[in-house]
Amino acid sequence: MELQFLGTGAGQPSKQRNVSSIALKMLDELNEIWLFDVGEATQHQILRTNIRMRKITKIFISHNHGDHIFGLPGFLATRSFQGDVGPITIYGPPGLEQFVRTSLKVSRTKISYPIRFVPLEKGGLIFQGNGFSVFAEKLEHRVPSFGYRIVEDPHQGELLMDKLAQYNIPNGPLLGKLKNGEKIVLDDNTILDGRDFLGPSKAGRIISIIYDTRSTATIAQLAKNADVLVHESTFAGNEADLAYSYYHSTAVEAAKVAQANGVKRLYLNHISARYLGAKAKKLVQQAEKIFPNTKLANDFDRVIIPMKGEEK
Repeated sequence: MELQFLGTGAGQPSKQRNVSSIALKMLDELNEIWLFDVGEATQHQILRTNIRMRKITKIFISHNHGDHIFGLPGFLATRSFQGDVGPITIYGPPGLEQFVRTSLKVSRTKISYPIRFVPLEKGGLIFQGNGFSVFAEKLEHRVPSFGYRIVEDPHQGELLMDKLAQYNIPNGPLLGKLKNGEKIVLDDNTILDGRDFLGPSKAGRIISIIYDTRSTATIAQLAKNADVLVHESTFAGNEADLAYSYYHSTAVEAAKVAQANGVKRLYLNHISARYLGAKAKKLVQQAEKIFPNTKLANDFDRVIIPMKGEEK
């Protein structure tokens, strides 16, 4: 599982940062890629990566401000030229479907695959299947805005071959059944229960993505015990009043969320164009004083998320 930042800027594109978009690559797990927000020119950013548009099956939109959705019609149109790409599902606030359908209609764009929209009215579980659950919670912004929490199901423990050695079971269906926790009967009528030969299960990974918001209680629900927290940090720590007035967060507030909720890694995202070079490093330095494992997200950064217990 891997995150790749396609756009890490706030409000408008700059030479250093495009506007908001993140790809969650789950090629080994599902052979799929999910997008979180699709700011202007996201498809251009994709062209500079190894991402294949046909692999993108789900899109999660935080809110309907232009720097988070203006790239959506163009992306959907280009995806139509990628052959038999299959359907796509788009989650987001009310009004998102109207924006997309109107853009495609006015531009007379034909889409070659089904698009399903799932409007979000309130928080809670919005997707579950294939070993993953996605939760959305309302944030506090000038327009309806949602944060997302992606939770991987626990992984079953490994088959304890040393414990099974005395039974001389050959490779094949019987071992497969034991690995699935099922019971088998040997030639001598010995009954073995797979559950007795499995090691401890491993907890699944958790990724939390928080875009535009003031500090609000629901963020903790999204961030709890996350392996990776991506949190908007539009303003510096000494600009808390300004951030509040614009319904945004500071790097310091993001760090406090990470510290209070058992997060493993924090990535500061949605960076104002005012913060370049040394100023951008200052955002990280402010956050590191509170939560040391903080990094500044930059366009095209890739973040590997290993299985629990396999971290280096």
